[in-house]
Amino acid sequence: MAHVNHTAKHSARRSGDVYKQVLRVLVAGCCMSSAYAQTGSGALEVFAAGSLREVMTEIAAQSQTQGGTKINLTFGASGLLRERIEQGAPAQVFASADTNHPERLAKNADWKKPVVFVRNALCLLTQAEVSVQPGGLLETLLRPDIRLGTSTPVADPSGDYAWALFRKAEIVKPGAFALLDAKALKLTGGADSPKPPAGRGTYAWVMDQRQADVFLTYCTNAVASQREVPSLKVVQIPPELQVGAAYGLTVRSGADGAAQKFADYLLSPPAQTVFERFGFGKP
Repeated sequence: MAHVNHTAKHSARRSGDVYKQVLRVLVAGCCMSSAYAQTGSGALEVFAAGSLREVMTEIAAQSQTQGGTKINLTFGASGLLRERIEQGAPAQVFASADTNHPERLAKNADWKKPVVFVRNALCLLTQAEVSVQPGGLLETLLRPDIRLGTSTPVADPSGDYAWALFRKAEIVKPGAFALLDAKALKLTGGADSPKPPAGRGTYAWVMDQRQADVFLTYCTNAVASQREVPSLKVVQIPPELQVGAAYGLTVRSGADGAAQKFADYLLSPPAQTVFERFGFGKP
């Protein structure tokens, strides 16, 4: 009799375990479906770094013209977008200005292993009156009268790359990191950073408002800002200080085929040609 009771209890426990597993699967599936249902449009939700705004808008339109799914684009600082995704935002594709943020998403298996899909580099955007002599960029950045603008580290990879440049500056000139770290003005990319008026580029607006004398940003941003405010100057970073930016792309695990199809399209020759036209480097 005791053996029968033991067997019955063991069977009950196994049944309970199976029930719990099924319940977890159902809840997970419900949550995933709910995340996608929030859009209410059946469109593909793509979150992308702010520096990709112009080029990604054109590529998405190109993809849709060729019979692709309708695409909703959400732009912002990559770190802030990653936080929104972790909090339940229904993104299905995430195009970050670095590889760190998509790798953090991929750690819990909800997102696929990221791949590099384009590259960028840092440039110095300056006001018209700022003179940077050849080979004298670091000296210009260190001048006490020069206000140095950057994006916000952690929230925005552009800020992380700026601080990587500061660490390289320390090798070139000991003591430079502490000076640059102390004087850098984190003007963009943060959760509370002021937003430009509609129709204005972030960096062109910041410089047009005279919030900084020089600004470290992506070369693609610098060139776009100069188009908007022709008086601004774009200065190349010397090799000993240059920091390359690798952009990472990831797709949500379990997303429908349209998500992976669009991610593959971003790596295709037609899309890469558009990236190149906007100044991005090939992966």
